[in-house]
Amino acid sequence: MALLVLAPALRAEVVGEDPQQRQVLDIAAKLRCAVCQNQSVAESNAELAQDMRRLIAEQLAAGRSEAEIVAYFRARYGDFVLMEPPRHGSGAPLWWAPLAILALAGGGAFFYLRRRVRSAERS
Repeated sequence: MALLVLAPALRAEVVGEDPQQRQVLDIAAKLRCAVCQNQSVAESNAELAQDMRRLIAEQLAAGRSEAEIVAYFRARYGDFVLMEPPRHGSGAPLWWAPLAILALAGGGAFFYLRRRVRSAERS
């Protein structure tokens, strides 16, 4: 009985992962699909995302580096295509606005509480 249970496991082949396909998906995960709402090219099933993955594979086969491929898509679609926007230039407000809002909210809370404590001390 144990042989019947273990026999399929013994004959099973280990499925190997294609290193180029893994590299395509790694690069595609860093790029935003231009027609999808906040999905990476790796996650999206849109026709454009499939074309972008195919183009990434072709460029890898041609010997281009990851940086060159990302630069190609960035030149074509702008900074919007990056899943993580740059911390300088047009992407800077996306990184610094939350900190500014947090600082303003903290400062407002500080002055509000300080005023309440002073008015409570007078009473």
